[in-house]
Amino acid sequence: MDALLARLSFELPADRIAQTGAEPRDSSRLMVVGQGSLQHRIFSDLPDLLRRGDVLVFNESRVIPARVMAHKPSAGGQGGGRIEVLLLRQELRPELGEHVWSAYLKPAKRAGNVLLLGDVQAEVVGVLDDGARLLRFPEDILPHLERIGTLPLPPYIAAGSAQLEDADFQQRYQTVYAQTPGSVAAPTAGLHFTPELLARLDSMGVQRAAVTLHVGAGTFKPISGPVSEHVMHAESFEISQATADAVNRAKREGRRVVAVGTTSVRALQSAWDGAELHAGPGDTSIFITPGYASFVPDLLITNLHLPGSTLLLLVAAFAGEERIRAAYSAALATGYRFYSLGDAMLLERADHQQSETLS
Repeated sequence: MDALLARLSFELPADRIAQTGAEPRDSSRLMVVGQGSLQHRIFSDLPDLLRRGDVLVFNESRVIPARVMAHKPSAGGQGGGRIEVLLLRQELRPELGEHVWSAYLKPAKRAGNVLLLGDVQAEVVGVLDDGARLLRFPEDILPHLERIGTLPLPPYIAAGSAQLEDADFQQRYQTVYAQTPGSVAAPTAGLHFTPELLARLDSMGVQRAAVTLHVGAGTFKPISGPVSEHVMHAESFEISQATADAVNRAKREGRRVVAVGTTSVRALQSAWDGAELHAGPGDTSIFITPGYASFVPDLLITNLHLPGSTLLLLVAAFAGEERIRAAYSAALATGYRFYSLGDAMLLERADHQQSETLS
């Protein structure tokens, strides 16, 4: 095993991977990890841990119903065998025309094959290095997905779970502030927020800012070899001028920036030049591991991640390996629930010098 992964390795019993989210959302547990301190709180305590002038940065991407059952058309009018399609993201491929998406197909199909996704036709027009296919549609597929698709829930949710098709659960897997469609997995640190909690934060003078980073299926991909050879998946993001201005002003004035989720961190870091955050769209394959310097956020709200994941390396880079090892040992010892539907952490950046950051 890679030495870095070995240092952050731990045994995670299967029953500690949450299969359902806490109800209400903000009743999940919250571990607060500061410099030399560790507290066990409830997520609804967050207003006690933030202060007026903090800038809370959310990823407002919305999960799309990207899992679609397709079939090959046949001359007799009857469909061929079923094909599971997981749409990944819209691709800018002018040479292939408009409305091109990357997708995983199970079973895979060759270039030139035609598929029917409900009543929408797609043609396989290319193959990517990771085995994904490029599908070309005759029109924008997004307006059709609510009718023909379902949410692509994480692979660790029990395959036979009735909740996978439950309409209430499908909505539970969206953040309450989700806006821009495009993710194939939820930015899950935000799942703990309720409208009431957001209103409390607003009333105490915590500022809200939004980024959009469309979460790709690669978020579930474990690191299978040396960390130095791992290739991150690309994700599209956008930062508005209003968000760039709010973050830059906070940094100049010594106010804290609080990232909600690793996806918000990835967006911020991808638009940060070391001194200033820049507005605009982009693609990012940023891979954040211990030793990474110059973080934008001072605090990070995040869930508890799986061993061997890029997400665990990111939080170790942010909070420090030693503190993350201690925090995860405490989480395992005290019954915290892991991953997307589980409990949360509030992490202080390892190099932060303010002694009262989490007061």
